[in-house]
Amino acid sequence: MSTIEKQLCDIVNELQCDFEQDNNDDITIFNHPDKEAIIDILTNLRKIVFLGYFRNRAIKVRTQRNSLSMLVEDVFFKLVKQIKIVLNAESEDDDVVTEKAMEITFSFINRMRKIKEYIDSDVQAAYDGDPAAYSIDEIIYSYPGLFATFVNRVAHELYLLGVPIIPRMMTEYAHSKTGIDIHPGASIGKNFFIDHGTGIVIGETTVIGDNVKIYQGVTLGALSTRGGQQLKNKKRHPTIEDNVTIYSGASILGGDTVIGKNVVIGGNVFITCSVPEGAKVSIRSQELKYDYGKDKTIKIKEYFDDDSWFYVI
Repeated sequence: MSTIEKQLCDIVNELQCDFEQDNNDDITIFNHPDKEAIIDILTNLRKIVFLGYFRNRAIKVRTQRNSLSMLVEDVFFKLVKQIKIVLNAESEDDDVVTEKAMEITFSFINRMRKIKEYIDSDVQAAYDGDPAAYSIDEIIYSYPGLFATFVNRVAHELYLLGVPIIPRMMTEYAHSKTGIDIHPGASIGKNFFIDHGTGIVIGETTVIGDNVKIYQGVTLGALSTRGGQQLKNKKRHPTIEDNVTIYSGASILGGDTVIGKNVVIGGNVFITCSVPEGAKVSIRSQELKYDYGKDKTIKIKEYFDDDSWFYVI
C-alpha cells in the first residue's frame, strides 16, 4: 500500500469511528428524501398548473389530456416514494407506511385544482398590479415572485397534510432560486403579488389575506426566537389582512401584530404592534446633507410632502 493510500485509509477509518459513535443504529444508505426527485416533482407540478407552458420536448404526446395524464401519474408515483421515505422514521411497518403515503398523495393531488385556482389569481394580480408587465406569458415565464408563491402553495398543502421535511425542501429550493424565503407553514390568500421579491422573508405562522402586495426586502418575522423549540406551534409571525400593500425594506414582527385591511406600509418602517384598518404608516423624509468640506455644508430641504414614501419601483 502506498503512502497516499495508507493516509486515505486512516482518514476513512477515523471518520467511520466517528459515525459509529454518533449513531446507535446502522446508517441506512439512501434512506432519505431525494432532493433531485423533489425538484422533479415541482417541475412537473408547474407543468400541470401552467399546462402548455413548460413542455418536456423529449416526450411527444398527441393531446393535452395525454400530457396531463402522464404528468399526474409521474407526480403521483414519485411523491408516494418520497413521502414513504420521510414517513419511515415514524413506523417500521412497510405496508402501513405505503398505504399512508398513498393516502396523503391522493389527498394532495385532489387539492391541485385549488392550487391552480389560487395561482391563476396570483398571475392576474401580478399583471394588474405591475405596469412593467406586458403579458401574462411574461409573468409566468420570468417573475421570481410567482415561482416562489407557486412553490409555497404546493408545499403548504403538503405541510397541512403533515408531511415532514419535503415541504421545507421545496420552499428552500425556491429560496435558492429567487432569494425569496417563504416557510411552507405560511398561509397566503388569493391575488398575492410579490414585486421584485429579492430578500423577502415570510415566517412559518404568518397569515396573509387576499389582495396583498409585497415589495422586495420585506420581513414578516418573529419578535424573538430566543425561546427556541419552546416556541414551536405558537403564533410568532404577523397577520396581514386583505388589501394591504407593504413597500420595500419594511419589517413587521410578532405573532400578536395584525395589519388591518386596506393598510399601506411605507418603505423601511419597523412595526411590532398592530395597525388599524385603513391606516398609512411611513417614515418622514429625512434631511439630506451634502458635505463639501469644513466650510461648505449644504442642507437640502425636504421637497416632498408627508406622502413622499408612497412610491412604486
